[in-house]
Amino acid sequence: MPKKLWLTIEQLSRERGVHPSRIVKALEEALVVASSKYFGKDEKINVIFNPEKDELKVFVVKEVVERPENPATQISLEEAKEIDPQAKVGMYVEITLPSETLGRIAAQAAKQVLFQKVRDAEQEIVFSEFKERVGEIISGVVRRFEDNNVILDINKTEALLPIREQPYNETYNRGDRIKALIIKVLKESKGPQVIVSRTSPEFLAKLLELEVPEISDGTIEIKGIARQPGERAKVAVSSKEKDVDPIGACIGMKGNRILAITKELRGERIDVIEWSENPLTFVKSALSPARISKVTILDDKERIIEVVVPQKQLSLAIGKKGCNVKLASKLVGWRLEIKTEEEKKKEQSSRLTYRAGKR
Repeated sequence: MPKKLWLTIEQLSRERGVHPSRIVKALEEALVVASSKYFGKDEKINVIFNPEKDELKVFVVKEVVERPENPATQISLEEAKEIDPQAKVGMYVEITLPSETLGRIAAQAAKQVLFQKVRDAEQEIVFSEFKERVGEIISGVVRRFEDNNVILDINKTEALLPIREQPYNETYNRGDRIKALIIKVLKESKGPQVIVSRTSPEFLAKLLELEVPEISDGTIEIKGIARQPGERAKVAVSSKEKDVDPIGACIGMKGNRILAITKELRGERIDVIEWSENPLTFVKSALSPARISKVTILDDKERIIEVVVPQKQLSLAIGKKGCNVKLASKLVGWRLEIKTEEEKKKEQSSRLTYRAGKR
């Protein structure tokens, strides 16, 4: 039986990528559980499994006494002599599981419990591997759908792309290969749950890092990202070297780098702007492609900036459904109040009239 078990263990080890020692330990635990029906729940069951010596033994050790008070740890002299004729009071005897019963229990344990233990070990390996990969981009194949969630196959492991992590404009078909960012790994009763996202700003940051060598080597730094997944994103970058143009490097020759990312994000428009520590300068860049006439800090404490634009630039500054100004505001961290030049002139005129009336 040990040789046959060992062959099974070696086969499982190769197929599942689990070390044989972990499977042996799982088998020993399984034998203890299965043997408790024979010995009793309170008895301390010992297992010796040594494949090299072709040895498998399951037994309990009990003290020989005149009158047993604890049957789990003690045995009467009369019963002990049936096991070992030389037994005496004060000695300890081994009660071994009969070979016929052992063979049946071992086979049962291997079938019912061993595979569950191996699966647990596999899941622990998967959890350990993926918890170290949070923040990393993976590529997976769409396998199936559960409600509106997408299940991806990533190297024999399943990852969940929840509906909340899917851009609104994206649809997927079974067999599609897509990229996503690992954002969380959970321990669930059914096994590790790898959660991925295509909507997080970090996903865009990682795509830029993959596509732009100057970002991956640290020459260019991403200072901030504001994103409306599936529609538009703004990325603020700065260069640590004066002779490196951060915007040009991110866009690439003929826009090839940024176009590759836009393609991966299925048409999401990406504005790359240069970061500035001066909030007024930064706001002007963040509202691009709109042309700005004037920017003024209205309230430093509440972080409110007034932006004045020509009438023809108003719709461009605000953007479709307010997208441009919302993203710019989020990127710079200030509330932006946009006014046209005409509105500003009327406001100033009213203020002058009001002051004149008070005199």
